[in-house]
Amino acid sequence: MQGKITESTIKKLQAATKPYELVDSQLKGFLIRVQPSGVKTYYFTYRNGAGKRVRIKIGKVGSVSVAQARDLADAHSAAVVQGKDVQSDKKDEKKKAAELADRTLDKFLEKHYGPWAVLNRKTGQKTIDTIKRNFSEFFPKPLHEISLLSVERWRTDRLKANIKPATINRDVTTLRGLLTKAVEWEVLDDHPLRKLKPLQVDSSPKVRYLSASEETRLMDALTAREEGIRAGRDRGNRFRQERGYELLPNLREVVYADRLMPMVVLSLKTGMRQGELFDLCWKDVSFDESMITVRAEINKSNKTRHIPLSQTAKQCLQYWQQQAGEVEPDSLIFPAKDGARLDNVKRSWTQVLKDAKISGFRWHDMRHDFASKLVMKGAPLNTVRDLCGHADLSTTLRYAHLAPEHKAEAIALLG
Repeated sequence: MQGKITESTIKKLQAATKPYELVDSQLKGFLIRVQPSGVKTYYFTYRNGAGKRVRIKIGKVGSVSVAQARDLADAHSAAVVQGKDVQSDKKDEKKKAAELADRTLDKFLEKHYGPWAVLNRKTGQKTIDTIKRNFSEFFPKPLHEISLLSVERWRTDRLKANIKPATINRDVTTLRGLLTKAVEWEVLDDHPLRKLKPLQVDSSPKVRYLSASEETRLMDALTAREEGIRAGRDRGNRFRQERGYELLPNLREVVYADRLMPMVVLSLKTGMRQGELFDLCWKDVSFDESMITVRAEINKSNKTRHIPLSQTAKQCLQYWQQQAGEVEPDSLIFPAKDGARLDNVKRSWTQVLKDAKISGFRWHDMRHDFASKLVMKGAPLNTVRDLCGHADLSTTLRYAHLAPEHKAEAIALLG
């Protein structure tokens, strides 16, 4: 049977008692085979150099579109015209893929996925570290032996260890991403976690932000920390002076003793992510326009966004720039002591929270604090979304209950 293979003609093809084929009238060698079970499969046929008729399976209807199947058949046809034995090449590729599939998870991560992730993902190294930290028990296994059941057991053990479902879901996502690439690279025929559903989590988690009292205690603790650093420098310089050593810069003559306080102020007043803050350069700040630009390459959503600077945030940055002296536009605003990119400020941040007697508050919660305070002041949710750089409005909606007009409207319903 012959005719043009299209979406409409495929729908008309009914299962028969015996298999039959529809040969495309436009592209030589392109056909679709219909089984008695109703399964329809695209194929490409040709004669190789020995004159033998060869058939290549392209894919099943439903998993491959007509356009995709025709493109693949056309590519095979072009290769045949050039004198290539497509089926033989395909067998060689499958053999290589099978050899790769026999490699263990740790080898695939080390040789293939790891290097790719570092080059193509902003958080590539973090992803690699997460896989190494959480899935070492799977490392000796070949990829095709990582089963749905084994991952389910792993999740159960984690739950028993009181690991939060949201954390488990994030960890599984990293492994799922690796296996997805293995399928794309034809190392695996099918994704072993395709049917794995994420653990249920609270879709509207409680938003953590600072109360007025907590914010006051946080600033007091930061101020006390600054005074402690200055006092330490004073003692150090007295020691150096007594022994005739060169004195270190006097911290009484600058606004900030170190970078932590301006970083906290900027986080609270702009809602920037910690990673964005670490990557922020002086060229991203416009004092004339009172604006910070979060470049796409340092933004989680890969989209540039602009954040207006409040007077407090602007003045904070101006003071910090004065302390930095002559700075290059491409230089980091908050570099590490050696001038490289900061890795973390966990130790000093943890101590400040302890001194302020604030619990259950992470650095990232300053971003929630920024959004929450905006909403409570009456800022439209869409504006908050733009300022925070949320990829989806559903992320911003977690703050909707804080809007005063929403509360008023709800109470008004009672009459």
